[in-house]
Order: sequence, then structure tokens, then C-alpha cells
Amino acid sequence: MSIKDNLLSIKQSLPAHVTLVAVSKTKPVSDLMEAYEAGQRIFGENKIQEMTDKYEQMPKDIEWHMIGHVQTNKVKYMAPFVSLVHGVDSLKLLKEINKQAKKHDRVISCLLQMHIAEEDTKFGLYEAELKELIDSDEFKEMRNIVVTGLMGMATFTDSEHQIEKEFAYLKGIFDRLKEHPETDNFKPQTLSMGMSGDYKIAIDCGSTMIRVGSSIFGSRH
Repeated sequence: MSIKDNLLSIKQSLPAHVTLVAVSKTKPVSDLMEAYEAGQRIFGENKIQEMTDKYEQMPKDIEWHMIGHVQTNKVKYMAPFVSLVHGVDSLKLLKEINKQAKKHDRVISCLLQMHIAEEDTKFGLYEAELKELIDSDEFKEMRNIVVTGLMGMATFTDSEHQIEKEFAYLKGIFDRLKEHPETDNFKPQTLSMGMSGDYKIAIDCGSTMIRVGSSIFGSRH
């Protein structure tokens, strides 16, 4: 199967309300262009330097999503062009994105990353921290970011029951978050959960955005 065939077959299986982010990290521009020619316009990278290099080489109607863990000191490199930052897990990082976005007269969309997995290695906020962040005066004053939803990663496990439980838990947090009044910088509508191995479960649990790499581009060489 070619990249184009893989992409089209996944797209055909997705409900209309689910956005597909093609995870293109470590893949050459030629692979991304094959997906682009097949109609894909949203690409996800997990290293800012690699994303910046690809941004410079590729068509400008692409939406670039930063899906990896973000180091505060690297935000400035992606601030001119990034469309959505998935892994925002602290007020400090949000402040830096806001500061760098302001320099480019942009408003950058962000997802707050929630900790839902059992592994200690996964980054993310707990629900109490999420609430504290959104209720803080510092957050309310930010004009150059908008929090458009949440992102979470399930435990890496073969247990579908556990994955389902974690995604359902995240959906619950998301539903409670949506009861919070919307403001200029707080419009929760995106729930980014699900990757190549578990996106079908994620969609069943209410995901509106999935991050798929190997099922499109093949496994890493």
C-alpha cells in the first residue's frame, strides 16, 4: 500500500467530525509531499527544529501541529507559523507561547495535555491543576494564545479495556471543561486522543482529533 492509499483508507473510515493529523516525524519531505498530493494538509511533528525545516521546504497552506513535548527555549522557532500546540502542560509554557506569539502578532491555538496514563513518563496536568490554570488571572490576561481543548495519551498496553477507561476519563474531564464559560482565549472544542494503535477506541470514546503516523507512512525504518 502506498502512503496515498493508506491515507485515503483511513480518511474514509473516519466520522466527519474527526480531524486527522498525519504524524510525519522522522519522515522525509518526499513522504510528506506524497500525503500532501493525496489531500492531507495537517502534519504533526514532535521536534521543533525538524518541523521548522519542513515548514520552510513545503507548501504554505499546511497546518503544522507540534505534538511532542515542548521545551520553553525552543518556542520562538515555531511561533511564526505553528497552527496548534498539542502538548502544553504548564502555565510557564503557555506564557512563553503567548509571549512569542505576540512578537509575531499571532494568536496560537493550544491544547492542554492531561495526564491519563499509568506510566510516570507521560507529561501532563491533573484535573485540579487544569482548573487552577484556567481560573488563574495570568491565564485570563493572555491575548496571544487560545486554549481550544485537551490532549491525552493512553498507557502503552495491549489492554483495550484500560485504554478505553483512560480515554473515557479524559472525555469526562473535557465535558466538565466545556461547562466553563468561553472567553476570548478559552474555547474548548478539540479533544485530541488516539494514535495509530488505538484511534478507533479513542473515536468511540469521543475523540475529535487523532494523531496517526505509522498507519499512513509505514513503521519507522
